[in-house]
Parts: sequence; structure tokens; C-alpha cells
Amino acid sequence: MFITNVLAEHALKTPDATAVVFEGNEWSYNDLYQYSKKVAAYLLEKGYKKGDIVAQFMLNSDVFLAVYYGVQLAGLTIMPVNTKLASPEIDFIFNHSEAKVLFYDEKIENSLNKTTYEFEETINTDNIRSILQSEQPYYNKVEFDEDDTAVVMYTSGTTGKPKGVMLSHRNIYSTAFIWSESMNMSNNDRMYICTPLFHCAGSHVFAVPTMYRGGAVIVEESFSPDRTLKSLVETESTIFFGVPAMYTILLNKPEFGNYNLSKLRLLCYGAAPMPYELVRKLKDTFPKVKVQNLYGQTENTPAATSLVDEFALDKIGSVGKPLNQTEVQLVDPEGSPVPIGEVGEICVRGPQVMKGYLRNPEETARTIQNDWLFTGDLGRFDEEGFLYIVDRKKDMIIRGGENIYPIEIEEVLYQIPQLFESAVVGVPHEVYGEVPKAYVVVKEGQSITVEEILSYCGEQLAKYKVPYQVEFLTQLPRNASGKVLKHTLRQ
Repeated sequence: MFITNVLAEHALKTPDATAVVFEGNEWSYNDLYQYSKKVAAYLLEKGYKKGDIVAQFMLNSDVFLAVYYGVQLAGLTIMPVNTKLASPEIDFIFNHSEAKVLFYDEKIENSLNKTTYEFEETINTDNIRSILQSEQPYYNKVEFDEDDTAVVMYTSGTTGKPKGVMLSHRNIYSTAFIWSESMNMSNNDRMYICTPLFHCAGSHVFAVPTMYRGGAVIVEESFSPDRTLKSLVETESTIFFGVPAMYTILLNKPEFGNYNLSKLRLLCYGAAPMPYELVRKLKDTFPKVKVQNLYGQTENTPAATSLVDEFALDKIGSVGKPLNQTEVQLVDPEGSPVPIGEVGEICVRGPQVMKGYLRNPEETARTIQNDWLFTGDLGRFDEEGFLYIVDRKKDMIIRGGENIYPIEIEEVLYQIPQLFESAVVGVPHEVYGEVPKAYVVVKEGQSITVEEILSYCGEQLAKYKVPYQVEFLTQLPRNASGKVLKHTLRQ
């Protein structure tokens, strides 16, 4: 039950089959396995040991996957880091994880200039490619256990500080099987990925499951409407994933119908609600292509439920039914199951549920109880067993597929001397689904402009977290106990 064993098996049985395509360059399964072994051999020769964490601050590329697999082949723990984060956020993750090594991309090294953490070793992309082309020492296979931590991915927490989600080898392997089955993948599939591989979805819903079945992964550095459409045609991709904002942009391109996308068989979406009209337009535009909604969290690797094509329009708004090997239940605040039709917290149980949060036993104990993962999302089941998400318990905002927790922004706003208090909520946006809006109260006798507020936020936060709007109030609405009424602000 190791994805590294699956990679080795493909390299042995179908060595010449295409594994990765990036910028016109193709790697076979043998190429990817040999390159990954060289990364592993390099790290082992340097003396790194099981349990050591290796940070990965890289854009999408073929090399990203060689590092991802190579670190695990060495028995170490890979930690992909969100490249869109601001320097203070990145520095916190480096320090909290106590990572030993950093693999990074020179294109984005400016984001690292203001970080203070000192690694034992830093390796840029040029050096990585040198490792891949070098004659490294023989790779001695490392034995590790299914429950050893294979991957750590940091996700924002309600306390405002990111939490390191520890995913075991069993978690990764189980999720690869679950999603490859749900999407009916085969070795003939060519998965097009332009969403970040540092995200759990990019890696564990798309790249790894595709390779689990021996298919090819088409890696694009990022989403760009014209380039993405052109590349989908040229690479003869069969599966594409996009957040609703990406589909909105693509479908509104006048020349969209000129592209021959006849090889596509499946369009996947997730991370934010997809309006009925958008799903209908997708179905009308691609009558022979199936549409599938995917739902999960980093804490479940991510795999919870899926709405398959058969119900794409009839059950619009639903995230579908539990995946294979997965149980989902809804509970009230006391932890008791709620009746069908009533709202409760979504809890997930299965082999894909994380080990826990890195160096955070208290939060782990709150989040995992009796093997059930308490997701913090609120939902309801209909009479036919389809799950609908009705709210996010933790007030999370999803901007074009990126998760934003309001408290992260509020803590930055509270650092501004002129501001007395603030509250952040999500407001609708026609492209991104929703965006953060800040309501602020200025201290008596002080003054500050919207531009000054946004400028400060831009220095402290990732660009996608910076408030889209700022509105000044004389006071925030509160209930009798003093709690800010965020639903009032949303209205």
C-alpha cells in the first residue's frame, strides 16, 4: 500500500508508457522512477533520516513530481508549500514544521527573501535538474510503514495559524484508489492539471490517482485560458479539472467553440459551488462529456463525496454521495446523528482520514473523535442520500478555489494602529464565487484610507486573501453576548 511501489511497478511493466508531459517534454514511467530514485539517493547520501521533513516551494512542473516521489522513496516526509503565501506565512510554516531541506523554484525565490528560517540545505530547480542528470550513488531501498507520515500539507486554521496535516502512506494510497475508481480512470487517460500541485487536490485527487492507474499527467504551470485550451487540444487530454471560476472564463470566450476537444471524456469541478446555468452550459457545450463534482478536505486527503454525471443537473448544489470505503454522517453539537433533511456537521470516516495535525495534539483530538473527522462544514442529506453543504461552520471563504479564513485577515487588520476593530465575511463575486470583504471601525480621532488598508494587507497576506472591498462602519453589529453578527454583515 505505497504509491512509490505502484510507480516502481509501472516502471517495470510499462517502462516506456508516458507518465508526465510538461512544456512539450515527456517522461516515461521509467524516466520518472529513475529520476525519483536519484532524488532519494541524494538525500540519503546527505544523511537525512526517516521523520525528517523536506519542504517543497515549487511551481507546477515535471521536476515537482520527481521531488514529490523521490522524497517519499527516501523514507522522508514531503511538505509542499503554497507558493501564493506571503513571506510571514511561509516563514511560520518553515519554523513550525522544522523542515530540514528546501527544494525551491528560482522563478519565485523573491517570496523567500524575507523569510528568516535557516534550512540545513536549499536546492533550487537548476540544482535539482543536475541531480536528475547526474550519476548518483545506488539507491538502497528504504523500508517504511504504512502509517509513517508521507506528506505534510499546511491548511489555514480557525485560530489564524496554519495547521500541518499529516498524511500517511496508507492515506495517499487509499485516496489514489478511491478517486481513480470514482473517475473510472485507466492507463489510457491523460489528466490535464493546471491547478497547483502544492494543493492536496492537484496532487492527490488528480496526479497520483492517474499514475495509480498508469495514465499520463499533463502538467501546466498555471491556468491561462488561451494556453490551456490550446494545450488541451495538442495533448489530447481526456480529463480536466477546474474550479467554477475557470469554467466561467472558458465558456465566455467567443472562440471557445473553435477548439477540437473531442478527446475529453470527463470535466471535474469542485472547491466552490457551481451554479445550475454553468453546469447546464457545460453539458450543452460538451454533450458527450461527463461532468463530476468532487468534495473533500486536506484532512481527508481530500476524498469524501462525489456527484457523478448522471445526477449533475437533477441534484444541482449537491456534492453527491460518499465515495468507496468512505462513511459520512451529520451530527448535532452534542455529536449525535441528525435526521434526514436536518442540518448537522459533516463527519467523515475512512482510510483517507489524516493521522492528525503536526505538533498539535489538542486540535487533533478535537478534529478526530472515534475515527470520525469533524470537517467543520454543515450539511444535510436528502431522502435519496445526496449530501448538500449548507454553510461552513468556520466561516471559511472560498475564492476561486482558494480557501480563506476570515480570522487570518482580521488579525492583520488589527495590526493597523488606526483601526479599532474589524470583521471579514465572504460576499458573492461573479467570477471567483466569493471574495473577502472587510468591515472596519476607525479609532476616534484617527483617519485612514481604503488604499492604505489594502496596501498593508498586501504586505502581510497572499494576494488572494487581500480584501476585495473595505467598508467603514461606526460600529460592528453584535448580539447580546458581544459576538459580531457576521450573517448581518453578509446581508
